[in-house]
Amino acid sequence: MKITQVEALHLRLPDVNDRADGTQDTLIVRVHTDAGITGIGEVDSSPLVAKAIIEAPMSHFIAKGLAECVIGEDPLEIELLWQKMYRGSIFFGRGGAAQQAISGIDIALWDIAGKFYQQPVYKLLGGGFNKRLRAYASILFGDTPEETYDIGRRWIGEGFTAVKFGWGPLGQSEESDLAHVRQARRGVGNEAEFMIDAGLAYDVSTAIWRAHQFAEFSPYWFEEALHPDDYEGYAKLAANSPIRVAAGEQDVTFGGFEQLLDCGLDIIQPDVARVGGITNMRRIGQLAAQRHKMCVNHSYKTGVSVAASLHILAALPNTYWLEYCVEEGPLRQKLTRQTFPLDADGFVPVPEEPGLGVELDEEILEKYLVKG
Repeated sequence: MKITQVEALHLRLPDVNDRADGTQDTLIVRVHTDAGITGIGEVDSSPLVAKAIIEAPMSHFIAKGLAECVIGEDPLEIELLWQKMYRGSIFFGRGGAAQQAISGIDIALWDIAGKFYQQPVYKLLGGGFNKRLRAYASILFGDTPEETYDIGRRWIGEGFTAVKFGWGPLGQSEESDLAHVRQARRGVGNEAEFMIDAGLAYDVSTAIWRAHQFAEFSPYWFEEALHPDDYEGYAKLAANSPIRVAAGEQDVTFGGFEQLLDCGLDIIQPDVARVGGITNMRRIGQLAAQRHKMCVNHSYKTGVSVAASLHILAALPNTYWLEYCVEEGPLRQKLTRQTFPLDADGFVPVPEEPGLGVELDEEILEKYLVKG
């Protein structure tokens, strides 16, 4: 079996704004083989940047488009192909958008392997430590504290046992921050969990102070309080915070996550569509397990990323939560025919079908495909 084609499909809603909502556009990757098996993947990046990285012609042996690195190769040799893509993009890569672009092809290769062997991906990764993951509704803070309260009530009412509130107005003032977090707790109630995603809002002194102020409301974790390059700040925050500190969605390399773990973080949050796919997320998750730290996915994309996240989380021993984006746009809700409903306990089962266990809705894909 050989790879014959790599498609990088840019999807975009008609209206895109600058709110921190990754479901407004995406890059879907399809890898085709001469055996008639096609794998599906997704890239969380600037779609056109990642598309160019996949489709670029060769400049020289360490400056190749990713498609050129894998076409003609055996798709089942996933680790070999990951290294070929990484080495082929050394000149312009070694992280950033190049590694994000690798993610889409890598996820598609695992989908092909599962379909070839007629097994769900998590079994190819070594088996399921968890066959279902506890989902938390991931959504932005409201524009006002009252809206934040309503958001919490809504998603607990939809069957979630936890809600994460992110970005939005956080960081505007102490009064506003405390009002929003207070209403987040009121909205979800005392029996559920809630998480705070600060969206890079603070310097380290303010973050430490906010962690102590927020502790009154018992959030499960305090996420992305600092600039992603502020490792020294994260070390100080982790050493002084009374609540769990989480970060990592902006990191894409194994080394970056190693640095975060060295800082003493309680939770790391790799995104399978950013870090180099399932192959590299497994390495990162296993590193966290060796440090006895929790690995939680970041995912704010389509059902393709949801499926890939479920499989890799299932195959790691240090996972429990599933970030479950509840944005209501058509790419998030309708691009895959599978919708991943919650069970009665607020968990999402891991797909048992071969490969990722998802298929694209071709009508939705065609409707939002950017052509030309």
